[in-house]
Order: sequence, then C-alpha cells, then structure tokens
Amino acid sequence: MVKVKIMGVGNKKTVLIMKEKRQVPQAVKDNLKFFVRTKKEILKALKDKKKTVPDLSEELNMPKDKVLYFLMSLLKYGFVEVDGIDDMDEYFYYKLKENG
Repeated sequence: MVKVKIMGVGNKKTVLIMKEKRQVPQAVKDNLKFFVRTKKEILKALKDKKKTVPDLSEELNMPKDKVLYFLMSLLKYGFVEVDGIDDMDEYFYYKLKENG
C-alpha cells in the first residue's frame, strides 16, 4: 500500500504557496477578461437569430478577423454551431448551440 502525503507548510497547501509566489501577469488577466467579455457579447448577439461574421462584426463594432477568432473558439468548445450558408455562398450563419 502506498501512502500519499500532501506537502504543505502549516495549514497552507503547496498549491496555495505556489500561487503566492508566482503571480499571474496583469496582461494575462486582461486578456482573459477581454475574452470573457467578448464571448458574452457574441452569445448575446446570437441569442435572437443566426448571424454571419460580417453581421457580428458590424453589430459588435469589431474587426472581422477578431470576430472570427472568437467565434471559432466558441464553435470548438460547443457554444455555437453552423446553421447554413448565406445566399451568395460567402459566409456561414452561426447560432447558439441548443444544449451548449
């Protein structure tokens, strides 16, 4: 039988000690906040109807490449899904995933 000992100092566990020693850079925190805020904006914009990248770009006042980047992340992690293509066969429509 193998015994596992949790390393720590007093009541503090190793993870807490490491968090105190290694602070997350402010740039990383800012990027995470920006991503979360943008994610919420995109999901809110898709709440009522399906939209294309240019539609979202115009509505959110954000460059198309940034919208596409965030949209592909949301697609990858199951928040949104593709819902057809526009009449000109140029852009996909995206909508909220039903059970996402």
